[in-house]
Amino acid sequence: MMEGVATDSSTSTSSDKPRRPRRTRMTGAERREQLLDIGRTLFAAKGFEGTSVEEIAAKAGVSKPVVYEHFGGKEGLYAVVVDREMRQLLDMVTGALTAGHPRELLEQAAFALLDYIEVYTDGFRILVRDSPVAQSTGTFASLISDIATQVEDILGTEFKNRGFDAKLAPLYAQALVGMVALTGQWWLDARKPKKSEVAAHLVNLAWHGLDGMEQKPRLIGHRKN
Repeated sequence: MMEGVATDSSTSTSSDKPRRPRRTRMTGAERREQLLDIGRTLFAAKGFEGTSVEEIAAKAGVSKPVVYEHFGGKEGLYAVVVDREMRQLLDMVTGALTAGHPRELLEQAAFALLDYIEVYTDGFRILVRDSPVAQSTGTFASLISDIATQVEDILGTEFKNRGFDAKLAPLYAQALVGMVALTGQWWLDARKPKKSEVAAHLVNLAWHGLDGMEQKPRLIGHRKN
């Protein structure tokens, strides 16, 4: 009987043990995308200063040198993340400006920014944060300026048609886009009222303000310069 037990145990081999599935090795491009996704999430949650290369590497399951190999460090990773987000937002806004009527164009621009905030929340959080590497990556202010340039041409045409000085179109474009952008920052956390209502109220203020503009606005207070 002892012999039988011994015989049974001897037939059990290491090949009977369940094998761990082999981990598929990522390509360089796949690893880069993984690091960008992880960095994007961490930068949105903790900011540039609060995120470390160690944490990025740990989340990706790699060593620190792998992060340096792909991006040269945290600054390089951050720069690529910000550049992607800026292009995404700019493309969404400029791609939305398709209507002919100026009021509908304002609606489309407002919706595009709010859509971006809703869908790419992490990206927007990164863009509106201050960063010590902003000089090399661009800033939210510079992005708003780029969007305003698109609006500027539309306003310039409308100013001419209404007898206003078209040279002032850049000023009004900055004011309008800035108003939508700052409201978007507030809505990022508030999320009330719903997106369509926010867009309607923004356009209400902008459109009726433009509709009732004086050709030569005057100051009524005591300060004149």
